[in-house]
Order: sequence, then C-alpha cells, then structure tokens
Amino acid sequence: MILVFKHFFYKNYVGLSLWPFIFLKNGSLKEDIVLINHEKIHLKQQRELIILPFYIWYITEWLIRTICYMDSYKAYQNISFEREAYAHEQDLTYLSRRKTFSFIKYLCR
Repeated sequence: MILVFKHFFYKNYVGLSLWPFIFLKNGSLKEDIVLINHEKIHLKQQRELIILPFYIWYITEWLIRTICYMDSYKAYQNISFEREAYAHEQDLTYLSRRKTFSFIKYLCR
C-alpha cells in the first residue's frame, strides 16, 4: 500500500518503506516505477528479517558507518540494504529472482 505524506520527509528523501507501507513525499511519485521498485526491495528485505530485526540492523549499520565515514549521508548510501536496492532499482524483474538475504553480499563492498 502506497501512502503520501508531504511533510514526513527530510531534505532530499522522497520515499520510505515501513512494513507494509510505502510512504512517498508527493502523489506524482506513485508513477516513478524505479522508486517504487527500490522501496519494494526494502519491503522484501524487511519481510525476510521478520520486520523488527531489519530496523535494528539498519540503524546499527547506519550508526557504525556514520562513525567510519564521519558523514551520515555517505553512511546511508553504504548501508547494505540501500546498496542492494540502489543496485537493482532499475531492474523491474529483480524481485522475482532475488535470493533470500541477498543484501548480505553488499555488507563488505
């Protein structure tokens, strides 16, 4: 389910997946198939980690990478979940062939 919340987002962020919803900054983004695919990849990641562990892992990885890079945005870009989603967001068939826990291979890249 896709919901629109204009005042929910920080700076350049336009989409967010919180199981089982995709939140978008504005309604026109519903037509952005690449963004929607990116967020659907996150929903799949969340489901395979039974939701709550996903958020714990995501925040922990972001904190560790923020310390390593001394840059919170660079840390965000390098979270394994984000790296997988960005790497495959334009491949609209990715989810149909994605293997479970595929984000793990993006931990050390």
